[in-house]
Amino acid sequence: MQTRKIIVIGGGAAGFFAAIAAAEINPHVQVTLLEASRKPLAKVLISGGGRCNVTHACFEPALLALNYPRGGKALRGAFTRFQAKDTIAWFKQRGVKLKTEADGRMFPVTDNSQTIADCLMETARVAGVDVRIGTPVVQVKPTDSNFAVILKSAEVLECDRLLLATGSNPIGYKIAQDLGHLLQPPVPSLFTFNIPEPKLRKLAGVSLNSAHLRLSVSGITPLEQIGPLLITHWGVSGPAVLKLSAWGARILHDSNYQATLTINWLPEFNQEQLRQQLLTVKNTSGKRAIALHRGVNLPHRLWQYILERAAIDTDTRWAEVSKSTLNKLITELSQGEYLIHGKGVFKDEFVTCGGVSLKQINFKTMESRVIPRVHFAGEILDIDGITGGFNFQSAWTTGYLAGLAMGDIA
Repeated sequence: MQTRKIIVIGGGAAGFFAAIAAAEINPHVQVTLLEASRKPLAKVLISGGGRCNVTHACFEPALLALNYPRGGKALRGAFTRFQAKDTIAWFKQRGVKLKTEADGRMFPVTDNSQTIADCLMETARVAGVDVRIGTPVVQVKPTDSNFAVILKSAEVLECDRLLLATGSNPIGYKIAQDLGHLLQPPVPSLFTFNIPEPKLRKLAGVSLNSAHLRLSVSGITPLEQIGPLLITHWGVSGPAVLKLSAWGARILHDSNYQATLTINWLPEFNQEQLRQQLLTVKNTSGKRAIALHRGVNLPHRLWQYILERAAIDTDTRWAEVSKSTLNKLITELSQGEYLIHGKGVFKDEFVTCGGVSLKQINFKTMESRVIPRVHFAGEILDIDGITGGFNFQSAWTTGYLAGLAMGDIA
């Protein structure tokens, strides 16, 4: 029987996982992984501040799928075949134990992303995967019975099965299009918001455990998120902002990243509860300066900034606060408006909204519906998750399913 040759283009999380799955399920196949750069698994190494946020402790496929602004519906079935608990078991079987943090994110107990990269590299080596780094691919041409993979060096490799796991690399998109696939235009996801308000930026480093954010773009239904918020030197960041950026990636791109952000700094109160809370403070602490006695759980610097936005003099005493002044304060606390002008980046991590159309992919095997024996995995697909380990989980899942399908000789 002729040896099946598999080529995986892309040495990231999805590519390695697929190559390993194919080689392990069928030791008689020849698996070659091609990585353009000299450093495979680059995103794995920088993820989670160098700790690698491997997955998220969500073990119900339907709930897990809800964390993907694009691709959730397609992933729901895929997660019934390989989900977060399977990822945990996969790494544990290979000597890497994961731990769960309070917010559900999962990391190696070593708190070092090199642990994950080393595990993938060593498992690939043991499985017999031929990993070739510094090997850029420039083109793929279908032939009568297989595929010709043309390298930048002009070398031509042939294979029976092909996996594109090139992430958001333009070369990968071009190869997919040349093979007849539709592309949803790639735009950034998971980014911070630039707010050109100098006095807000001076609060850089101030954080809240919970804020309610509402993102408004003209003509579009507003998007909302509740979660931790961090004020930065350029505007705002934190999990709530990153989630909003993911769900609003396309509309923010189309509006040139110009939008209105409404912030409720005290989401534990509705407006009437907030009013009663402040009136209680006024009645019980009337002689105290409003700038020094907050009466609500906000950082001192943030409170003083909000007073200034409400045009309240810091020397004002609570007893001197009029009804109209109280209304202004309540408005700033519960629905202060901030203009977004542009986006920042989230550390060194970059996630893309867009990619190969999911309608053209069979999610049981990750095989193309356009051209047989071509498979896709990872971020080259029009799939992206919110922050918290979800993007890696989609890479593990799609890579694993693609690998099984490519390695199966049935």
